[in-house]
Amino acid sequence: MSMLTPPGMGGKYRITGNRYPRMRRPRNRRRIVLASLASVCALSLGGWGTLQLIDIFSGGTSANAAGSSGKGTGGADCATDAKADKRNPKRDGKKIDLPEPDSIKVNVLNATDRSGLAKSIADKLEKRGFKIGEVTNAPKEFDKKVENTGILMGAPGEDGDARLKVLGTQFKDVENQFDDRKGEDVDFIIGKAYEKLAKEKEADAALTALSDPKPSPSRGRCKD
Repeated sequence: MSMLTPPGMGGKYRITGNRYPRMRRPRNRRRIVLASLASVCALSLGGWGTLQLIDIFSGGTSANAAGSSGKGTGGADCATDAKADKRNPKRDGKKIDLPEPDSIKVNVLNATDRSGLAKSIADKLEKRGFKIGEVTNAPKEFDKKVENTGILMGAPGEDGDARLKVLGTQFKDVENQFDDRKGEDVDFIIGKAYEKLAKEKEADAALTALSDPKPSPSRGRCKD
C-alpha cells in the first residue's frame, strides 16, 4: 500500500504515477468584489466629469434648457419682455411722433451764481432750432439749490413729457419734473453741475433714437 493511500481504503484506491494533485489557495472573493466596485465608481466619476466639461464648453445650454419654463422656448424671459414692452412702447421699433424743436418754447432760468450763463445757453439752444422765451434768474425755491446739470420742467401729460424728452437730448444728467402749468412752454433751470450742452452730433443721434427706436433684440423665440 502506498503512503498516499488513505487509511482504511485497503489499497483499493491507489495513487500511482509521478504526478500529484496540486492544492490551490482559495480565491479571495471580498477582494474581487471591492475591486469591481472601485472600477464602477471610477467609471461613473469619469463620465460625470466629461458631461460637466461638455456643458462648460457648450455654454451651459443644457442647464439653460432645463431652467426655462412656460410654453415654447424662452419661458420667464419671454414673459418679462412682454411686460417691458407694455411699459415701454418704444421697444417695438415703431416710429414715435415727437414735437419738432422749433415748436418748443424754452425758458432758461439761472439757479447758479454765474452771471450771463442763462443768456449763453439760450443763444445756443436757439441756434439748434428751439424757441426761446424768458431768460432770467430762477425762482427762490430753486436758486442755488439745484446740484446736478439742471431741471427740465413742464406741464403734465404725454405732450408735456414729449417736449421735455426732446429738450433733454441737448443735456446730460438732467431731471424731469412737472408742475400745474397750462401752457406748452418748458423751463430749463440751470444747476451747479452744468458745464456745456451735449455735442450737436450726440444730441441729433439721441433725438433720432428717441423718435425712431430700434426694436429690442429678442433673447430667444417666444412661442404661444
